[in-house]
Amino acid sequence: MNGARLQTLLPTLHTRRPLTVIGAAVIDIIADAWTLPRRGGDIELQQQSVNVGGCALNIAVALKRLGIDASNALPLGQGVWSERIRRRLAKEGLSSVIDAVEGDNGWCLALVEPDGERTFMSFSGVENQWNADWLSQLRTPRGSLVYLSGYQLASSCGEPLIQWLETVDDVTPFIDFGPRIGDITDDTMARIMACRPIVSLNRQEGIIAAERAGLATDTRTFGEAWVNRFSAPLVVRHDKDGAWYFSAQSSGVVPAFPATVVDTIGAGDSHAGGVLAGLASGWSLADAVLLGNAVASWVVGHRGGDCAPTREALLLAHKNV
Repeated sequence: MNGARLQTLLPTLHTRRPLTVIGAAVIDIIADAWTLPRRGGDIELQQQSVNVGGCALNIAVALKRLGIDASNALPLGQGVWSERIRRRLAKEGLSSVIDAVEGDNGWCLALVEPDGERTFMSFSGVENQWNADWLSQLRTPRGSLVYLSGYQLASSCGEPLIQWLETVDDVTPFIDFGPRIGDITDDTMARIMACRPIVSLNRQEGIIAAERAGLATDTRTFGEAWVNRFSAPLVVRHDKDGAWYFSAQSSGVVPAFPATVVDTIGAGDSHAGGVLAGLASGWSLADAVLLGNAVASWVVGHRGGDCAPTREALLLAHKNV
């Protein structure tokens, strides 16, 4: 059923709504770890790869491969990591409106355990130095979708981003808080939610969000209460169990597509990219989540977080699903 619906939808995947991606491009050093190190320990790692990554970059790549136009605001510096990122963007036919700023881009070490779970240790760079001057360079037409990541919102540059979000006219924010959701203060969260963003969370982040808001942690009850309280849509990703969606118009759960998990790096980002692609094409939230599920199922079956499929690859992969 999922596959048949996707086959019907994909030919209508075309940009109908402006989209801006704000966030980070960083270097991901990915290594296999048989277990996480204990305090004071010393373990041997097996390096997988050194990739260009970052939540916003993964989303920009996913959108590009799906044929969706976006304005990408991924700060690029002038160091060795920045140059590597710049070359990677050019290879995908992408560029950033924030380029050649002072400093270098950040990097992170991702440890992948045998079950595919990943743990990150991050070093910030220019991607977390957002300021009013950079934000003044962004062009967001009325009716735009604007992607933001919790990594930036929870960092020291979160305040100028939130101030900008509070003043920009007639846009719909799409926020994936990620694991930093617990680092955002209650006052800051209240300001963000006053902008009525579409929020995407995974299962664990959903529990954190429910508990801090004083809501039930059962997904259905939580989602309905979230929409009632904030008048804003919500997506809760349950991996192999699909994804829930909630809005004032409808709610439900969209089943996952079959996948053999290799690693889960970039799965949430790519899901967000799929959802954004659907919304930018004028699809309903339910159909956009269906596309997010399809893109995420592809990504977890491949190494690295920037391996989103093309529209043609999705058509072929899910032809008989």
